[in-house]
Amino acid sequence: MLFNSLEFVFGFMPIVLACFLLLGRMGLGLWACGWLALASIFFYGFWAPEYLLLLLTSIVTNYLFGAVIQKSLANKLQTRGKIWLGVAIALNLSALAYFKYINFLFDNINYVLDTPLSYAKVILPIGISFFTFTQIAYLVDTYQGKVQETNPIHYLLFVTYFPHLIAGPILHHSEMMPQFRERKTFVFSRANFLSGLLVFMIGLFKKVILADGIQPYVGPVFDAPLGHTLTFVEAWGGAIAYTLQLYFDFSGYTDMAIGLSRMFNIELPLNFNSPYKAKNISEFWRRWHMTLSRFLRDYLYIPLGGNRCGQTRQYVNLMLTMLLGGLWH
Repeated sequence: MLFNSLEFVFGFMPIVLACFLLLGRMGLGLWACGWLALASIFFYGFWAPEYLLLLLTSIVTNYLFGAVIQKSLANKLQTRGKIWLGVAIALNLSALAYFKYINFLFDNINYVLDTPLSYAKVILPIGISFFTFTQIAYLVDTYQGKVQETNPIHYLLFVTYFPHLIAGPILHHSEMMPQFRERKTFVFSRANFLSGLLVFMIGLFKKVILADGIQPYVGPVFDAPLGHTLTFVEAWGGAIAYTLQLYFDFSGYTDMAIGLSRMFNIELPLNFNSPYKAKNISEFWRRWHMTLSRFLRDYLYIPLGGNRCGQTRQYVNLMLTMLLGGLWH
C-alpha cells in the first residue's frame, strides 16, 4: 500500500487515525498503541504478505536480544552484554546483506568466471534497510544504557510504525516511544491535524506531480538500448532529470511520513533540508537523508574513533563509513 494510493488516503489512514484517537479518548493508551501496531503490520503485509514472517521474526529476535542485553547489564556482566550485542548486529547485517546482495554476488561470479550458475532470484523486501538499522540503533542504545524497553507492544509499534516503515526516517527509541506515553498524544489536536495534512499534501505533490511527472524524461535515457548514442542534450537532460526525480520521490515520501505522523500527534525527525542548496559536499550530506547520516555518524564513525586518532585513522574511518553508506544505497 502506497501513501499516494486511493485505498490509503480514503480508507486505511482515516480509519486507523479515528480508531487510534477513539481508544485514546477512552483512556486506553496501550490498546491504542496495540491497534496502531496491528494496523502497521497490515499496512506492510498489504504490499507483500510473504515478507511479514521476515519482519516479525526480525522484531521478535531483536526484542529478545535487547532483553538479554538489558539483563546482562543489570547483572553487571558488561562483557557478556557486549558479546550479545555483537551477535545481534552480525545477524541483522547478515540478513540485510543476503537480501540486498545475493543476486549481485551470483551475477558477478557468472560474469567473471563465465559460469552458468543458476539460482533463485531473491526479491528485496521493502523497508528492510529501515527496520534493520532502526533495530540496530535500539540494540546499541540498550547496551549503552540509554533506553530500556520491556513492553513488547511498545517495541512492536516502535519498529513497525507505518509512517516510517517503508521509506524512513530512521528512528531512535529515545525520541519515539516517550511520545506514545504522553496523554496528549491520544487527544485530537486540530493544529497538529491541519499542519500534518498540509505537510502530507506537500509530500504528495512532490511524489505524484514532480517525481512521477519527471520520470518519463528519465526512462528513455537510462533504458536506451546498448549501442544507442545519446546526444549531449539527451544525456545531460536525463542525468539532471534523474537527480530531480530521485530527490522529489524520496523527499516526498519523507514529507508524507512526517505529515501523517503529526496527525497522530507524533513528531518525526526532519530527513531533508533542501540539500541542493548546499554550498559544498560536506553540507550536502548534512542536508540529505539526515537520519541516515546521523546513524552512520553516531553508530559507526564515532565508535570507530572519528577524528580523534590521527589523520590516517580519520581517513580510514571516513572510508568505512562511506562504504557502509554505499552498501545501504
